[in-house]
Amino acid sequence: MVGQGVLRDCLLDPAVELVQIIGRTSSGATHAKIREIVRSDLLNYADIEPQLAGFDACFFCLGISVTGLTEAEYERITYGITLALAETLARLSPRLTFVYVSGAGTDSSERGRMMWARVKGKTENALLRLFPSAYMFRPGTIQAVHGEVSKTKAYRTAYKVFGAILPLLRRLFPRQIVTTEQIGQAMLNVAKRGAPKRILESPDIADCAGPDGAVTR
Repeated sequence: MVGQGVLRDCLLDPAVELVQIIGRTSSGATHAKIREIVRSDLLNYADIEPQLAGFDACFFCLGISVTGLTEAEYERITYGITLALAETLARLSPRLTFVYVSGAGTDSSERGRMMWARVKGKTENALLRLFPSAYMFRPGTIQAVHGEVSKTKAYRTAYKVFGAILPLLRRLFPRQIVTTEQIGQAMLNVAKRGAPKRILESPDIADCAGPDGAVTR
């Protein structure tokens, strides 16, 4: 869902020349700026390294629900897939800005009781060591504003139940509930200008997006 939002903002931004999408399935998006790589193996990029060089930023939006997974299974996806791409990009473009979509409650100590939070914390810490310009986005509740839909069934169900009241809640708590458009705009702004801190919670994301979140187009 976040990926769909940031893709929309990238395509609308005249400063963005090329958007390369990498995933296991096609995004279905078509645009003159888009170049897409569909591959089943997201743990090894040796065969496509020439296509990964020369980028200014990576917006890493891949994620999975922890429900039903062991810690090893969750870590293989959350940590393993993220670092496989990140280490490749760090070698090819060490000055690249890497923006990682984490989540509120992530455990930077890597020692907390919540398994998902420990693994997310381990992933964040590795990325912060790897890139001088790495930024961890930790949104909590997210409001989809342009038809973005989560691929996770539990999240889709939650949005069906609570989606109607999210706009009201956001008016009451504007810095705690961010929109997909705000996240996308904040990612672009961080890639262009950096941010005062490297770990950004929802209020920080709102600040990076700008006073009005983003220009709706």
